[in-house]
Amino acid sequence: MLSVVITAWNEEKNIGRAISSISRLANEIVVVVDAATTDKTAETAKKLGAKVFPHAHTGIVEHIRNFSISKAIGDWILLLDADEEVPPALAKKIKELIKDSAVDYYRLPRKNIIFGKWITSDHWWPDYVYRLFRRGTVTWEDTVHSIPVTQGRGADLPAKEEFSLVHHNYSSISQYLERIDRYSEAAIPTSFTPADLVTKPIAEFLSQYFARRGYTQGLHGLALAGLQMFSEFIRFLKAWEHQGFAETKFSQADLTHELKSKAREYRWWNSPTWLRRWI
Repeated sequence: MLSVVITAWNEEKNIGRAISSISRLANEIVVVVDAATTDKTAETAKKLGAKVFPHAHTGIVEHIRNFSISKAIGDWILLLDADEEVPPALAKKIKELIKDSAVDYYRLPRKNIIFGKWITSDHWWPDYVYRLFRRGTVTWEDTVHSIPVTQGRGADLPAKEEFSLVHHNYSSISQYLERIDRYSEAAIPTSFTPADLVTKPIAEFLSQYFARRGYTQGLHGLALAGLQMFSEFIRFLKAWEHQGFAETKFSQADLTHELKSKAREYRWWNSPTWLRRWI
């Protein structure tokens, strides 16, 4: 028996698509709705035949997942976010996997649709997620984007589009900025120096754009690298805030020093591949 578990917070626009995509696959559909929801997510899910449970507001989904799983009765669990859907080829594959499997949990590749485009750079694809598992083999810690604790034998589905969850991730800049504020609140660094406001965001941009091949995605890649850089800037600003906005010396000379350091890193990435070996 397969239970599909969906967590949702103000997902009235998405929940119908998610449920419809697994309606013929699931023996049971469980939807857990964050109590801060102000739209008709719960009502829509109930009309589509789901069992609906409320959960206290947490701000991040990881807090809710273990609770959500506990409300399901299936031997196998398929965990979804409300902005995800299961395409027909993946649904067929899941039926085959749970019918006769020596594996206890599977990581599924995820196809992230951001600003209307499937993003295939390394940070966003194949974006493996732990979503299909036997009851009791996967649990989550209460931290944002945490890697779950697993038991038993695991396997990955091939990184092919046909076997991928479709994730309608970000549809607008405003949505991205709202999540930056929410996620950064749950991932504030425990230490902070003024230099972090320079080095950490720039390092994130260089990683996203060069190391993770964001440049292959055109303007989308540049935009996402910039947004991820801004996210790091906000995280460390909030660390400063937690220190009471303490006045700390940071001069123009200090800034110049940090920028020169990152400029060298940029030149390395921007040099021909053959030349990097010697720089």
